[in-house]
This record gives sequence, C-alpha cells and structure tokens, in this order.
Amino acid sequence: MPVTSTMQLAVSEAFARRDSAGHALAEDSLRIARACREMADRFHRGGKLIVFGSGGGGTDAAHIAVEFMHPVIMGKKALPALALSNDAATVSGVSAREGPAESFAHQLRRWADPADMALGISRDGDCPGVLRGLQEAGALGLFTLALVGGDGGAVVRERAAEHILIAASDDPAVVKEIHVTVYHVLWELVHVFHDRPGLLGGKETG
Repeated sequence: MPVTSTMQLAVSEAFARRDSAGHALAEDSLRIARACREMADRFHRGGKLIVFGSGGGGTDAAHIAVEFMHPVIMGKKALPALALSNDAATVSGVSAREGPAESFAHQLRRWADPADMALGISRDGDCPGVLRGLQEAGALGLFTLALVGGDGGAVVRERAAEHILIAASDDPAVVKEIHVTVYHVLWELVHVFHDRPGLLGGKETG
C-alpha cells in the first residue's frame, strides 16, 4: 500500500506532539539540575530513593529503582533505591484495610529515613495514592519529586512536592515517553554530581 499524504501528516503530527512536550520540559533545565544535585547530596549522606506510582507509573517506578540499583553503564556506582509498587502483597493488603490512597504513604512511614528521597509518578497528577505518598514524604522531611502529565492535576494544585516536572500533554503515550526520558536524565545528572563531591552542598548563588 502506498504512503499517502494523510499518512505522512499523521506521522509528522505524532512527532510534533512529542517535540512540544519535550521542549517545554527542557526549558525547566535549571530546576532539573538543582533537583539532581540535591538527590546526589542525599545519596552522599546515606539516603535512598523511594519510588512509587500506580498502573503504568508502577512499572516506571520499578524501572527507575533498577536503573539506580544496577546501572547498565559499566563503572557507574550502584545507588540504593526501591519501588514501593513492586510489593503486590503489601500494596493490596494496605489498600484492603486502609484504602488505595494509603498504599504508598503507609509504606513510607515504615521504610523512610530523614535523608531519603521520594519520587512519585502519575500520568495526570491525580492519582490519590501518589498524592498521599508525596504528602506523607514531605511531612517526614524527605526530598520530594513528582513526575506528572497534563496540567499536573492535584499534585500541582496542592503543591505536593518540592520539585514537580510536568510532561505537558494529555496524550498518555506522550507523557509516558517523556517521563522515561526525564528519569534517564535524572539518573545521568545525579551521577554527574555524585562523582564530583565538590559540587555538592552549599547554597545556590544567582
């Protein structure tokens, strides 16, 4: 079957949707760099990364945890990370007794130490479990970072995290793809800072 102009247009539009969301997030480069520096500093102080999300966000959480725990690039240091959504028995048990919204917050209260980091992932920012997890992490004094899509939903409205990175698209496939790129960038920049302790600590200037 020949490729028609309609098909070509559809392909162009598919790439354009991804480009606009990616470029919008790239404009947040300073915020991303600051978040990565703070994460590297917390790893240096013995902190661990605790990641969570529901549905597709849960698979992303598992992906992020293994990227930090078992780097695919030889010579990179393994950094402690765990995904709360990996434990189906705990998630379902807490959900049955306390409600789904508490599935991550409950675990954070048991697992988290003050030097730790919490990373919540939600396609639209409206996942109750991710929202409550971020809120609980903040109350416990953890570094908090959210990866969300759309307009950021409740996570943005309630300022549930110190750092909120938005994939500005209503297309769940685009949000997913942008999030994958973002957490690969996070991993890479955390290692840049982690490998250069002189860049850590202190206050921002300018």
